[in-house]
Amino acid sequence: MTVTDLVSYEDALASYDPVMGLEVHVELGTKTKMFCGCSTELKQDANSQTCPVCLGLPGALPVVNEIGVESAIKIGLALHCEIADWCRFARKNYFYPDMPKNFQTSQYDEPIAFNGYLDVQLEDGEIFRVQIERAHMEEDTGKSTHVGGATGRIHGASHSLLDYNRAGIPLIEIVTKPIEGAGARAPEVAKAYVAELRELIKALGVSEARMEMGQMRCDVNLSLRPNGTEKFGTRSETKNVNSLRSVERAARFEIQRHAAVLSSGGTIVQETRHFHEEDGSTTAGRIKDNAEDYRYFPEPDLVPVAPARDWVEELRKGLPELPRLRRARLKEDWGVSEHDMQSILNAGAVDLIVATIDAGAPADQARKWWMGELARNANETGRGLDELPITPAQVARVAALVAKGDLNDKLARQVIEGVLAGEGDPDTVVEKRGLKVVSDEGALSTAVDEAIAGNAAIADKIRGGKVAAAGALVGAVMKATRGQADAARVRELILEKLGVEG
Repeated sequence: MTVTDLVSYEDALASYDPVMGLEVHVELGTKTKMFCGCSTELKQDANSQTCPVCLGLPGALPVVNEIGVESAIKIGLALHCEIADWCRFARKNYFYPDMPKNFQTSQYDEPIAFNGYLDVQLEDGEIFRVQIERAHMEEDTGKSTHVGGATGRIHGASHSLLDYNRAGIPLIEIVTKPIEGAGARAPEVAKAYVAELRELIKALGVSEARMEMGQMRCDVNLSLRPNGTEKFGTRSETKNVNSLRSVERAARFEIQRHAAVLSSGGTIVQETRHFHEEDGSTTAGRIKDNAEDYRYFPEPDLVPVAPARDWVEELRKGLPELPRLRRARLKEDWGVSEHDMQSILNAGAVDLIVATIDAGAPADQARKWWMGELARNANETGRGLDELPITPAQVARVAALVAKGDLNDKLARQVIEGVLAGEGDPDTVVEKRGLKVVSDEGALSTAVDEAIAGNAAIADKIRGGKVAAAGALVGAVMKATRGQADAARVRELILEKLGVEG
């Protein structure tokens, strides 16, 4: 089904009520894999970070990664979950080339964390509570590269290449309970939930949660039921969606697709779906198995995990301030509106602004540079703010030079441009480019005299009481000094020389 075959979103919601379930996989930032000592370092030669354990060779025995367990507990606690006194791993059996041992070590009916919630804030400030079913530990699969064909998928490919470096990397899968009651805002809720969860994961320090790198990915389960009914419809599962915008688009498309199928008398197939960034559509993957088809059974080679209560409480006490509460505090501290705070969050600038303030910049100046000049550069170059080659300390130094009077805003923008171009730190750029504000009284006085002499008519207007006309003379002086004059002092000198009160 293509985009043009869909019913309108409004028509879909007029007849049907969406129910969602979101499954988010978070790749932990541990140094070694979940059940062996192989490195998790990225971008290494294919199959260079493997061993008998993660390759599933006969006789190889796994050992649980303690930091992986600790990270799982931290995530569970931050999601207000209950932490199991005792839990164990299970084998999830299925055959696919990216899992060399033909099963995935995961958790099934005994997860380490369960029965929690996450409150998310929508764009208009409404708080929506998403209930958490479970957060469990498992391992990632290998990577398949399908060669040939037009889509990059296995269908139509001439052959496939397998890299098992990723096989065994620790994952936490966070599964929501059915999300009901969102109505037309369901796609927005899905996006807000994944965004809030990403901020939470980053705050805990257990993962960088970079969706574009696959460190965090979302499966969007969606079904429709006729308005006024309670029984859930048949669901589809759009797999491995890897951006916030795509999560929202996938949910919206599936609502429209389901409605189109149901309204025409068709039947929804329980299946996985692939999301397509170019047009926001989804296409069929495979018929979706139920849990019993995976033949789960307890992993015989791993002992149960029984976290001590005092350890759990110690981890609870060490949790950072939750992102939503932190944002509320910063919003109050910075004196910004809800809209502005949302813009800062969407730009990924919260931590950068905080670090710039910590480096000595006033809050308004830190926000000004990150959300102004630097955000513009990031947009133009297609990078995130945190990918720009400038540090919060360097931004704070630019703000300090402006406050000191050594730079004006125009010159400061040139300094930032130089830092981004790799010309050195702010002081080095100022020196190399000769960007310091001209504050020498003699030089300024001469420039003002020349501006008055060259603009006699404007000078007469100012003498006649039209003080606002001084701006034109200030502009002339700034042009003559290549923007390096102290504009405030220039204006004072103009009025003094023309005998006018400011």
